[in-house]
Amino acid sequence: MTTLTFRNSQGELVDLPTVTASRFKNEFGANFEKAALGGAIAITRHDQPKAVLLSYAEFESLVKARSPALDDLSAQFDGLLARMQTPKARKAMATAFNASPASLGRAAVKAAAKRR
Repeated sequence: MTTLTFRNSQGELVDLPTVTASRFKNEFGANFEKAALGGAIAITRHDQPKAVLLSYAEFESLVKARSPALDDLSAQFDGLLARMQTPKARKAMATAFNASPASLGRAAVKAAAKRR
């Protein structure tokens, strides 16, 4: 059985064992247990990875890592909105909206120069 190296949901490099599709089918029970205990098994066909059997814990971890909860996004939005409502932020926005094209151009050049 060969292995593939990949970065798991915690960012760690781990070896993922591989098994051919026909061997996977013939030894399903043993392969199922390996995936359930070890996290995952890659299934190959003609020496190319075609599928992965994941443990439920690894699946949950990957799903949580890729999609932030709605509550988390709502909290981020509320924080951003609160920062935009401060007197300082309101004054800055009013200044930007009332600025002439020439002063906006100068401000953009100044900001670009700072980033270099």
